[in-house]
Amino acid sequence: MHRRTILLSGLALAAAACMDSKPSFRSVDITGAEYARDFNLPDQNGKPRSLKDFAGQVVVVFFGFTQCPDVCPTTLAELAQAKKLLGADGAKVQGIFVTVDPERDTADVLKAYMANFDPGFVALRGTPEQTAAMAKDFKVYYKKVEGKTPGSYTMDHSAASFVYDPQGRLRLYTRYGSGAQALADDLKLLLKA
Repeated sequence: MHRRTILLSGLALAAAACMDSKPSFRSVDITGAEYARDFNLPDQNGKPRSLKDFAGQVVVVFFGFTQCPDVCPTTLAELAQAKKLLGADGAKVQGIFVTVDPERDTADVLKAYMANFDPGFVALRGTPEQTAAMAKDFKVYYKKVEGKTPGSYTMDHSAASFVYDPQGRLRLYTRYGSGAQALADDLKLLLKA
């Protein structure tokens, strides 16, 4: 009986140790998700990009548009700040902005916009059809909303980021407004793994 108790206690400790080894993310852990596995769109310089181009880095993908008044600049500023909070490890983080407004977000507009946040950030711009296909694969919502004057419009869109580990696996869904420190903490965990 005593031997059985020791064996069960040992198994319980081993199980607890395994549970403790799983990272405790502040974002939503979506490891193993069956969507958003890759992308293939040209960047702001016209170069085709996919996830494999960023192997060895933690990649943060966000969908938005340059004329967005709040969500987009806030998200990109938080990502830039999170990179700074990581110190030297910030160089191992790649921000990727996918425009949902390719009509107005030209290559030159995207270059200037990315420079406002981090010169290393990459902007992806596809055709309307490519953008729709990528958004569908990522389960991202976006819609053109007509403005008050003829020809003016804005874009409604999902406001979250997708985070990939250095092996290119989708790991986290980061909600808008989580803050730079929470993002930096999660990125640090992915870089350690």
